[in-house]
Amino acid sequence: MPGQNYSTTSKFILFGFSAFPQQLLPAVFLLYLLMYLFTLVGNLLILATVTERRLHKPMYLCALSIAEILFTIVITPRMLGDLLSTHHSITFVACATQMFFSFMFGYAHSFLLMVMGYDCYVAICHPLHYNVLMSPTACSHLVAWSWAGGSVTGMIVTLIVFHLTFCESNVIHHILCHVFSLLKLACGDKTGSVTMGVILVCVIPLIGCLSLIILSYVFIVATILRIPSPEGWHKTFSTCVSHLTMVVVHYGFASMIYLKPKGPHSVYSDTLMSTTYTVFTPFLSPIIFSLRNKELKNAINKSFYRKFCLQNS
Repeated sequence: MPGQNYSTTSKFILFGFSAFPQQLLPAVFLLYLLMYLFTLVGNLLILATVTERRLHKPMYLCALSIAEILFTIVITPRMLGDLLSTHHSITFVACATQMFFSFMFGYAHSFLLMVMGYDCYVAICHPLHYNVLMSPTACSHLVAWSWAGGSVTGMIVTLIVFHLTFCESNVIHHILCHVFSLLKLACGDKTGSVTMGVILVCVIPLIGCLSLIILSYVFIVATILRIPSPEGWHKTFSTCVSHLTMVVVHYGFASMIYLKPKGPHSVYSDTLMSTTYTVFTPFLSPIIFSLRNKELKNAINKSFYRKFCLQNS
């Protein structure tokens, strides 16, 4: 029924883990709960360390940790509740809200990774101009634009999807209000064109961010290869290892989900694959930045050492 802005569906059913054997659900719940708590504690520890000690890139690390925390809060508690509950329904408004915030924080994370790639490029390729190009004001503007970009992307996708009419099944075969799972439930003459529009809105920012990150590292590698000593190569490139690792994890797991070949897949594999990006990637983020970022690792060790010494003195 073209031209009408309503939905015949007042709530959805998140299929998620419904097909899993009931005896496995407590173990799955415990595993994801521990990963969720570790994600929160790890990112809060990074926030506390960055706030307490003056690091090189405090604004980026703080913004990235906040995005990770909020992204997991939007998705994981609901998923954990569904693991222990027999009622998996979610209201129309709650579904739209979850989609908006998951897109907002997820895309803000992607934009922040792009900004951090640019920061690495300026630091290595234009070190003499770094303090000018990446001043505190410039950094705050880049972080603000990253959050704004995530908000705009989330708003556009949510408005497009929930403007559709859902008149078929209300069962979402996913652990959350996933955009493409919802599009499969929509009906109407314009569903095909709307789906293509949503795909473009989702893919273009991600490809744009990844392309700029790759371009930054092309220039970084070209600059590093001009350094005469291998020790200089290692010392220079080590400043970007944590960021590059996070980019590989972030886009690697996303591509495993969205670029997997079409064909018969079991319900178990599809559900577990979806958790790699929503649970496992945020879980790895504080590990990567605390272990691969030498400056942050030293700051955390100093903070623990100082607190430990004070308690025992």
